[in-house]
Order: sequence, then structure tokens, then C-alpha cells
Amino acid sequence: MTLHTSMLAAAVALIAAPAIAQTEMPFSLDWKFEGPAAPYFHALDAGYFTDQGLEVTISEGAGSLDAIPKVATGAFPIGFADINSLMRFLDQNPGAPVTAVMMVYDKPPFAVVGRKSLGVEAPADLAGKVLGAPPPDGAWAQFPIFAAETGLDMGSITVEPVGFPTREPMLAEGEVAAITGFSFSSVLNLKRLGVAADDISTLLMADYGVDLYGNAIIVNTDFAAANPDAVTGFLTAVAMGWKDAIATPDAAIAALIERNPAADAALETERLQMSIDANVLTDYVAENGMGGIDDARMASAIEQTKSVYEFVNEPDAALYFDPSYLPPADARMLN
Repeated sequence: MTLHTSMLAAAVALIAAPAIAQTEMPFSLDWKFEGPAAPYFHALDAGYFTDQGLEVTISEGAGSLDAIPKVATGAFPIGFADINSLMRFLDQNPGAPVTAVMMVYDKPPFAVVGRKSLGVEAPADLAGKVLGAPPPDGAWAQFPIFAAETGLDMGSITVEPVGFPTREPMLAEGEVAAITGFSFSSVLNLKRLGVAADDISTLLMADYGVDLYGNAIIVNTDFAAANPDAVTGFLTAVAMGWKDAIATPDAAIAALIERNPAADAALETERLQMSIDANVLTDYVAENGMGGIDDARMASAIEQTKSVYEFVNEPDAALYFDPSYLPPADARMLN
């Protein structure tokens, strides 16, 4: 065989060789393409998912409960949702193939956001006021615990069911005195609507005795059992995305703006930074890396949930969080 012939044969073989298969992992977010979603888009653009052998697409959600049934039914193999709502979902749907595998909001952003000019600066101020709360909102789901911990009589509050799109505008217009929501979403949405920063009161539930965790990466357990390396690879890429977003937030926001050109880059950078400072890079995460949970705190969270929600089945932390898919701690350090 001549040199020319052998080179031609090698080229033909290379062309004919099958491409390495990538595992498809569509990912359902909890909410719209806003600042806290930037780390996932950055991980996508930086090739972190591809490096793990994954083909990832990212879809927006409609609230922090939204991804749970999507993942449980297998419509998505992986998603992002409130772990406390996951507890209740599994209690009401025992055996559903869904669990959390990576904690992201170590300190949850559940908040009551009010206006000082409307008389809301402390939990007790909510008595006699109108509270706007979207029924699918993760913060509203935890409000009874907040009320119990602060001695607030829920019967003294008029609760107005509102839609997500109308929540902040109603507060801006004074139609409600306070709303439930994620702190970084509601506060910045109000500022964008022209509400002065010094008129906004943010009651972060975690600062008032609510010992819960927040949103986590959740998986379909059937998918995870069949594709354990893919799940670990996904979590590895997520940690890398968050680490980069903390170090260079502008790069992460650029990836976000590419998917949401109408977004205000400065506002979304502020929103991302709020989530990093208050919810993601906590003292626990700085010491242990992102993704894991403290067993004693989780037990306390379950007890708090039991105080306002009657479990049909005995709660079991092992049903709600499985750390076995997490990459090693050194791959999850954020600073």
C-alpha cells in the first residue's frame, strides 16, 4: 500500500467512525432566565457539560415547585426545585421517582417583601394587612412556618392569591402591603418598577427562625440509577459554573443575556450577586463545598415542616436527598 493510499484509507476511516454519544439531559429551571440561572448557561457555553459527555438544554420554569412533577414523570431527567416542596410531593405521591442530589440554595431566599411606606417593616406588621401570594410560590409554601416561628396569627392577615407576573406590580401600586417571593427576584423587580430601595423591607425567613434548606438539583431516580456517571458529571459541571460565576460574574451574565436579550445586564448581575452572597456561598459551603447538607439541620427542617404540615407517611430524609451522586468535595469548592 502506498503512502497516499494509506493516508486516504485513514481519512475514510476517520470520517466513517461514529461520533462519541452524548447523554441527553434536558434541565428544567425553577424560573425565568434571570441572574441566578447564569451559572448554568455559563457552564453550557464553557463546555463543562460537553466535557462530561452530556448534551444539556435548559428550559425555564414557572415557580420553585414546577420542576418536581416534570422530573417525577420523566418529562425531564433533571431539574431545579424547592426541597421542602419535594418533601410534601413525595408524601402525597409515595414512591415517585424523584429526589434531590445537590443543594444549591444552602440558605433559602424565601422572603416576605413589603413596603415601609405601607407599614411593613417587621413580621408583626403583617397583621391586618393584605399579603399577595402566588399559590405555586415556594416562599408562600413555607409562610406557615415563618408565621409559627414569629408568633404571627395567619388569621389576622388577608391573603390575596396573585399571579407571578402581577405580584410585584401590585405591591408597587400599593394594592397589597407585602408579597411572598424569593428575595433576589422580588426586591430587584420592585426596584425596576421604580420603588425606592429605602422603601423596601425584606424579611428573609431564614433570619426569623426558619431552619429550612432551599432549592436543589433534583433527578428522576430511575434515570439516575441507569446513568450515575451522567448525574455526577452534571453536578460537577454545575459546581464549575457557579465557581466561575462567583469569580467572574460578568462572563456568566453574558451567557444569560445571550438567551434573554431583553434582560438588563446590570440588574441581573446584581440579582446574581444577591443570590451568591445570601443563598449560595454561605459559611457552610465555603468550608465544605457546595451541594451537601448537614444531617442535623435537615432533621430540624423536617421537624419544622411537621409543625405546619401533617405527613401521611413518616418523613425520611433519605427519601428527599441522596448525596451519593455528588462529586468529591474538592470539585465542589467555590472559592
